[in-house]
Amino acid sequence: MEFIVKGHNMEMTDALRKYAEDKIMKITRHFNRIMKIEVEFDVQKNPSVHNSQTVETTLFTKGPVIKASVSSEDMYASIDQVVDKLERQIEKYKGKIYRSNSRQGSLDNVVLEQKAEGHREQVKAQIVKTKQFSMKPMSPEEAILQMDLLGHDFYVFTNSTTEETNVVYRRKDDNYGLIGPSYNLEE
Repeated sequence: MEFIVKGHNMEMTDALRKYAEDKIMKITRHFNRIMKIEVEFDVQKNPSVHNSQTVETTLFTKGPVIKASVSSEDMYASIDQVVDKLERQIEKYKGKIYRSNSRQGSLDNVVLEQKAEGHREQVKAQIVKTKQFSMKPMSPEEAILQMDLLGHDFYVFTNSTTEETNVVYRRKDDNYGLIGPSYNLEE
């Protein structure tokens, strides 16, 4: 298993690297589907930011990508909290797999936690981050599971049935929507 550690705005110490590796590797004992782990440490230099020590962890598994991020005043506390978050997400994923296999149906009836969103100020829109990712073919149900594990409101994927790029998204009524291309264009 590949374990990658990155640090931004800080000097990476061996003690911090070892602590993170020891804590995060404990997760692999209960979940052997992990192929690669990326841990990113970031320190905000702004004195007005109280929780300036951030740990972002990404687990690349044989199924979904599991991601967790925690900020606190201490990097070691952030590591502990991110491990707790990852363990909860893995348990949630394992439970969904179990329910999905026992029901032999889709994830349509799975009730997800509702997250409260804060109000954001309206500012001029600009692209501030670009991401690229591999799009393995999957069913819409798998895409919903992946979206939930990442904590996103939508997920772009390649539909294994139609081999087209689709988007699943969470609706305000806690149901899901599926967007796909239509080639029936009339002029």
